[in-house]
Amino acid sequence: MPIIEYQGKTPQIAEGVYIAPTAVVIGDVIIEEGANIWFGTVLRGDVGQIVIGPRASVQDNTVVHVNRRHNTIVKADVVIGHAAVIEGCVIEAGCLIGMNATVLSGATVEAGAIIAAGSVVRENQTIPARMLAAGVPARVKGPVSDAALQHAAEASASYQRVSKTYMAMDLAGQFE
Repeated sequence: MPIIEYQGKTPQIAEGVYIAPTAVVIGDVIIEEGANIWFGTVLRGDVGQIVIGPRASVQDNTVVHVNRRHNTIVKADVVIGHAAVIEGCVIEAGCLIGMNATVLSGATVEAGAIIAAGSVVRENQTIPARMLAAGVPARVKGPVSDAALQHAAEASASYQRVSKTYMAMDLAGQFE
């Protein structure tokens, strides 16, 4: 897995983090305990900082970037679905970001919110805590049910378990 220093900033990776061998982590990136970064994902902290919180799961082919005005903060137990684009935003604890969703610069997704697959959270938009947002642009559709919140928590726990199985495998050299 490429871990790349950029202009004197080297990614900081805690113990117990799984980073797939085809993921790329560049520059001012902090990945906290138990997070998992999956195949084809790019975390590019070149013009600002990216923080991936404890036990957060950033799934395959996701792009996490920053800009000069906004860092990207992903808090604890967040699940970011496959092929999402996350840039210069804050995603609070326990959120689920659906596959192919986009969260743009200056946006905040508050704790426990769910962004439906394929949705676009606009620049500077705030999705309130425990709300479901869907569409292009994303609009709040209503509260997140207890069952949906439980599903998000189970998804996070599941990726924790699966990441440990990958950590036990020796994949080095298989992707060169």
